[in-house]
This record gives sequence, C-alpha cells and structure tokens, in this order.
Amino acid sequence: MSTEIDVDQIKRAAHDAIPLTFKTYTLPHETEIYLDKVLESFLAELGQGKLKEPLSYCLRELAVNAKKANTKRVYFQEKKLDLGKEQDYELGMKTFKQETFDNLAYYLQKQKEMGLYIKIVFQTKGKTLNIMVRNNVEITRKEQIRVFDRLARSRAFSSLEEAFATVLDSSEGAGLGIVILVLMMKKIGLDEDCFSIDTDSGETVATITVPFSEVHLEQLDALTQILVREIETLPQFPENIITLQRLLEDPNHEINDIAREISVDPSLTADLLKLVNSAQFMLPKRVDNIVEAVKLVGTKGVRNLLYSYGTQKVLGEKYSEMRSMWTHAYRAAFYAYILSKSFKRKKELLDDVYVGGILHDLGQIVIASLHPDLLDRITRVCREKGIPAKLLEDFSVGLNHAEVGALIAKKWNFPEQLISAIRYHHEPLRAPAAHRDIVFSVYLANTICDIERDRMGFDQIQPIVLKDFGIETEEQLTRIREKLSKAFEDNRAKFQ
Repeated sequence: MSTEIDVDQIKRAAHDAIPLTFKTYTLPHETEIYLDKVLESFLAELGQGKLKEPLSYCLRELAVNAKKANTKRVYFQEKKLDLGKEQDYELGMKTFKQETFDNLAYYLQKQKEMGLYIKIVFQTKGKTLNIMVRNNVEITRKEQIRVFDRLARSRAFSSLEEAFATVLDSSEGAGLGIVILVLMMKKIGLDEDCFSIDTDSGETVATITVPFSEVHLEQLDALTQILVREIETLPQFPENIITLQRLLEDPNHEINDIAREISVDPSLTADLLKLVNSAQFMLPKRVDNIVEAVKLVGTKGVRNLLYSYGTQKVLGEKYSEMRSMWTHAYRAAFYAYILSKSFKRKKELLDDVYVGGILHDLGQIVIASLHPDLLDRITRVCREKGIPAKLLEDFSVGLNHAEVGALIAKKWNFPEQLISAIRYHHEPLRAPAAHRDIVFSVYLANTICDIERDRMGFDQIQPIVLKDFGIETEEQLTRIREKLSKAFEDNRAKFQ
C-alpha cells in the first residue's frame, strides 16, 4: 500500500469525532509506517504533536500483539490444540514462538485466508482521543489475566531502564512490551487506567484513552467564546420574522393573521408553499393558497420554517462556499426527514428533524459568513491571548463548528431539541436521551451525505446509530442511500 496519507480525511476525523479506521490482515512494515504517519498527522491536528513518540510505541505494540494473537489462533488450530485447555496451552506455547518465526509467511497467509484481521481506530470522543486496536479473535481468560499481571508488575518500575534490567517472561508479546507501554504512558502523564483490554462481539479490543492537554482545551474553549462574543454584532432576525414569532406564541392567534403576515414577504411565501408541496405532505394536488398552506403545515411547522428562513436572511448566500453549504443542508434535511419517517415512525419528530438537518452546520455557515473586518478583530484578540493562529485557521475547516453553531442557536433562542441537533450532529452518543431520535436522524443523514461526497466510509459510522435504524450491513445502507438520493433529486426537479 502507499504510505501517502489523506490529510483532509484526517482533519475531518480529528475535528468532527468521526472514527478513522484502518484494516489489515498481515500488518506489513509499510502499513506500520503508514499508521505512524496517520498518528502523527492526527495528533498534529489536535495540537498534541509532542505525544507522537510515546503513543507511536504504544500503537505499534498493540498492533503487533493483535497480529501475534491471530497467528496464535492459526498455529493452535494447525496443531489441533485447544487454547482453552491448560495442558494444550502450555504445550503449544513451548514451540509457538520459534515455529511461527521460522515460517511466518505461511502463518500470515493462513490467517488472511481465515479472515483474521486487525483494525486500528482513531477517534476523538468529547475531550479525549481513543486509539483502539481490534482483532477478531477473543482473548482468553488466561491471556487476559497474564496482561493484568503485567500491568500490576509495571507499578513496581519507575523507569524504562528498570524494566529492561528486570528479567521477565517474554514468551508472549504481552510480557515486557505491555510493561514498557505503561511506562511510556506514564512519561506523558497517563496512568494504567488509560489502557484497557476486553472483548466485544467476538473481537479483542485494546484501547488507549488520551485526555487532551488542558492548555489546548483552554485555548480552544477560549477561541470559541471569543468567536461567539464577536458575532454578537450579527443582527437579530428581520422584524417581520420576529413579528411572526410573537404571533405564533400568542395562544389566541388567528391563522388568517399569520397568513397575512407571511404574504407580505414574497421569499417567505415561496418557502412556505415549497414546504407544503414537498414530499413531506404528499398532497394529491399543488397548494397555492397561503391560508391553506399554514393550516397544513401547522403552528410548529411555521415556527420551524422561520428558524431556517430567518437564519438564511441574516447570513445570506454571498459566497459560492456558502451556497454549497446550504445545498448540503437541504439534502441532509431531506434525508433526515425520510429516515425518521421511515424508521422512527413518530410524526411529532418530523418538523424538528427536518429543520435540524437544515441548521446542523450553522456554525460552519456563520464562520463562512464573517466579514473580513470581523476576522481581523478575532485574530487580534487571539494574538493578545496567545492563541495559536492555526487554531483560528482550523475553524474554517470545521474545528468546533458544532459547538459554535449551538451557541449561536442559543443566542437566537432556538428550542433545545434544535440546539442538540446542531451541537451533537458529529457526536450523537453525547446527546441528551430526550433528543436522541432527532440527533440520530440528523447524524445519520449527514453521514450518508459524507459517504456520497467520499468523506467517510461505512466502518466510520457509529454502530449504535446503525442498530437504532435496524441497519446491519453496508449493502443495506447503500440501498437506503440510493433511494434517498433518487427521492431528493425527484423532489428537487419538481420545484425547478
């Protein structure tokens, strides 16, 4: 394989909490070099370049151990020995190391034929980085106890030199290597609790959890707050939108009053009629009467329409980049709506899911709409506070844009469920339980859009979300994606 890395893919994964997954059957040297470069680039994106060397050792150790574990399964099977039996285990381990070393190519080919893989996954979760090495044979209880024993022994050493000077049983990869791994972690301020090894659905999963440095977090949070404070200069929604919002809040409002207020704004009228004649309502004939349209959409539907319409009025579509963002937003909204309608079957979700899809990238759209003078002011404040220029530059490619979007939505008094859809559209498992149906729908819709744009793959989707929608295979998702894309294009053609 080529050792050239996809920097843009790594940026998206690092900043949008998308799992970055690599799969190999034999872990050749060029793959190790490639993974090392990926780790270096990933850490650089997070401002953690100083952690590269110790984490590189840890990653290599876990990957090699996973390969050895797979080789061991092949070897024991060839020898007709049972790994779970004490006597067979002791007998097999006497010859395992030498015989597999002497004929390694044969055993690696056999484990490839048996489909025994190694997966390396990098993922940011909240304010931590997880590095996972997964292989599809479960660690036995005896093997796990040996690893825990090595972890316990590592407490006795205060340096790598002490560990090397001590005679340890090195008949298994989980011997001295695990001790050194823990000591490497200690060098960067992590304790053994940041390492775990367990089984999950037929896989052994070894995980290193790395909390981001407090300095970087403080800088990132400070930059987010600076940005939000500076965009206080953004205007509130137009007066007619605010008037409509007040009318909708009045329990004694009249449909005719709302329709009359909408009718004075040609663009809003067009958006309302476009909405009511969309696939969402599946009407037998086109509706052109505003009063009838308001009745069909309902109070909540009109209110949600105002959030997306008002946002576009304030931010506009000045740049081609913003037009592209809005196009993506409408596609994601359509996908989210159809996914929710088809799989969730909860009518009360649909309005929120649709507008959540439209507004999920609000943070990116706001950042793209900033006036050069405003950017200069933010840059000056960052310089005064010692915040690196690279952090500000990264906002333009999405760093923390979900948090920025959520804070803007709060400023504009959006309801909590829409704020959650914006804040957690890359990290759905962090969403409050009450908003998960909406967040999961927007997350999956956005993910399908990213797959269409070759920005991520099936393996990078949160398994819990896939399970929530009853999606078990990549082929099943591909069929859903093709249907969504066709339905969107058909719906768009209807209004052109």
